[in-house]
This record gives sequence, structure tokens and C-alpha cells, in this order.
Amino acid sequence: MRTTFAALALIAPLPAFAQEDHSMHDMGSMPAEPTPQDHAAMGHTMNGMTADQPMPMMRMGGSDHAAGGSGTSLLPQADGPMRGVMLSHGDWMVMAHGYLWGVYTDQGGPRGKDEAFVESMAMLSATRDWGGTSLQLRAMGSLEPAMGQRGYPNLFASGETANGQPLVDRQHPHDLFMELSARADTQVAPGTKLFVYGGPVAEPALGPSAFMHRRSARYFALSPIAHHWFDSSHITYGVVTGGVQAGRVQLEGSWFNGREPDEHRWDIDPIKLDSWSVRASWSPTDNWVAQVSTGHLKNPEVTHAGEDEQRTTASLHYSSGKVSAMVGYAAKHRLPGPVLSAFTAEANWDLTSRHSLFGRVENVANDELFPDHDDPLHDRKFRVTRFEGGYAYRIPLANQTELALGGSVAAYAKPSVLDAAYGKAPLSYTLFARLALGR
Repeated sequence: MRTTFAALALIAPLPAFAQEDHSMHDMGSMPAEPTPQDHAAMGHTMNGMTADQPMPMMRMGGSDHAAGGSGTSLLPQADGPMRGVMLSHGDWMVMAHGYLWGVYTDQGGPRGKDEAFVESMAMLSATRDWGGTSLQLRAMGSLEPAMGQRGYPNLFASGETANGQPLVDRQHPHDLFMELSARADTQVAPGTKLFVYGGPVAEPALGPSAFMHRRSARYFALSPIAHHWFDSSHITYGVVTGGVQAGRVQLEGSWFNGREPDEHRWDIDPIKLDSWSVRASWSPTDNWVAQVSTGHLKNPEVTHAGEDEQRTTASLHYSSGKVSAMVGYAAKHRLPGPVLSAFTAEANWDLTSRHSLFGRVENVANDELFPDHDDPLHDRKFRVTRFEGGYAYRIPLANQTELALGGSVAAYAKPSVLDAAYGKAPLSYTLFARLALGR
């Protein structure tokens, strides 16, 4: 119950912005003097918003041809800019965005657990333009550390530690500080701009947009079991990124801290710059974004002390507005050690303004399911597939908020040697209520 009240305290103050004057800001994508067509598209007039118009949206990075995802990643333009409650304060545009989940999950089989818990995230961003240059400041946080170091049950998930022990079949909570960053963009030629991004807590240019920022993953209450293949670096303590956007292409590189966050989630970890990554993104049309990236991570996992990692990812995102989807591949090459690969495909389909279907298939090669060195299956690699599908009923509320009620069911395919530990055919289900500020 304390976790619930704490998470509400994080989210509840944000709708107060709705009482202020509202306008829309689109970083770098709108001309200095909007045309009447621009105002029609934005849903407001020169004198402000009308009473029956929706709250505005804001682009977080991105370009004329792609929307901004987490960090400096890109998503299809058809997904639309990030939505939130806006406040104009002098020359600054401030946006508030966040969510609060109430979740109950029953993870099946002998190693599964049932548990109720709360997930939360709140984000504030402030943006200012000076002609062809813009500056954006971001702060994002979560009260998930209140659920304890062991997080929540999530069958076949692994990664990081709690109380000095590896986490297996559980998902660790997010840190209190999920992002404390700044980004500066400057236009150097028509359709071309340079940008610099980073901060004490930020996300390097590695992998697709983090799962909680992808519209294709909007209503999945649990993290992907492939999280530590694709986007475990979305909370990194120390990041500097530089890049260029030219038309529909973005090229960027990062210098960052390769170590994953420690299990003490209320503080800021030591900041280092000991790893690197490069990423190329391409948006051939407003409906598609492809990215490929690779990075060398210095000693990323405390459970594999002394081992560096070369991580390579590729993903393809699609959006038609109503349908958002992603397919991706990732490989972790421990140095020295094996290459562990993962595949994922996920989609969200908004059938109507109230009804949504979503699904995900993941396949991972995991050698961390049996951390006990005396277990005969210790360090053995097993390829596991999770199939998950679900439904959400969406209830639009005032001031750009939405309540979604729904659930999902997950089944698994695995080698028979795991039957003794996990059961022959475990099934899991999850129920949720999701209150989101910014839809």
C-alpha cells in the first residue's frame, strides 16, 4: 500500500499543468512562422486552444521524418510525437508525461510466483528555441524502488542482482532516476542538423527505443524477457552522444558507462565513460524506421565480473497510426565467452478508440537460468520462447489522461530438460489498470 501511495504522489501533481495556457512545440520540424495549415494540423488557433480540442503533443528529439523515442532513438513519424500536458513559461515549453500501473501477475509453473505490484514513471521536459538552435532538458523518474530490490515475478527473465544474488525469473525495478539529460540541436543546412545529447543519467545510442517508450509495447505490463539484449542500457550513469540528422538518415555515436545500474536504486551510481557505441537509423517513409547499432560495453554485468560485451542490434519499426509493430534481433558476445542471441516481434492494434489488441513473441538464448554453481545446468545455454497476447479497454479521461484496463496470457516453448524446474507447459497471466498522463 505504501508503494501505491508513493507512486500516486509521483504522478498526481502533473495534471496541474492542465490549468495553464497550452500550446504545441515540435522540435525542429515546424517553420518559424506556422502556416494556417500548420495550425489546423495542430488543432489550435493563433489565440490558443479551443475548449473542445485535445491536449497538445510534443516531439522529443526526432526529425521532420521520424518521431523521437527514448534517448536519441527514432520511431515512425506515423506514431506521432510524444503526448503530454503542456505549459508555456516565457520562452520555454514544458511538458509533463507519465504513467501509473496497478498490476497483478500469476507466473506459472514451479518457479513462477503470483504478486501484485505498482509500476510508475514521470517525465518532465523543457525546451527552448533560438532560431535554428534548440535546447531540451529532460528529467524522468520512478518510484519502483519502493517495491524492493527483487522487483516482480517474470518467468525466464534474468539480469542484475538483488541482495547480492542474481535475479532469475524476476524483473528488477527501475531506478529512481531514469533520466537527467540535456540535448542541443542546431541546423547547419536545409534538412540537416547536428545534435549533442547526454547527462549523468541518460541512454546511449545502442538498440531500439526502450520498451516502455514504444507504442508497439504500450500495454505490456511486464518487461520483455529480451530486455537485457535490446535495451538494458536505457538507464546509464554517464552518457555523451553526438550525431547528425540529414534528411531521413541519422548517424550517431556515444561514449558512456558500460556497467548496468547496481541494486541500490534510490541513488545515482558512479559516473564513468569507458564504453562506446554507434548507431545508424533510416526512415524511408513516415511509416517505417530501421536501425542497426553496435557497442562495446566495459564489464556490464556484476554477475560476469571481468567480462566485457560486444552488443549488436537491428530492428525495424512500423506504424500506420492504429497499428504499431517492431521486429528485432540482438546478440550479446561476452568477451571472453559465448554469443547469446535474441529475437523479438511485437505489435499493438487500436481496433477502435476504446479497444486494443497486443501481442509479442520473444526467443532468447539464456545461460543465466541456474546461477547456483553446484547445479548441473549451471552456465548451460537454453533457447526459450515466450508467446504473449492481450487486450486493453481504453477510457479517455480529462486533461490528456487515459485509463486502460486489460490483461494478457503468456505461454512458453523450451527444451524438455527444463521441465523439472519449470513444469512441462507453464502458463502465466497478468491483469492491469494503467493510468497514463499523455496518451
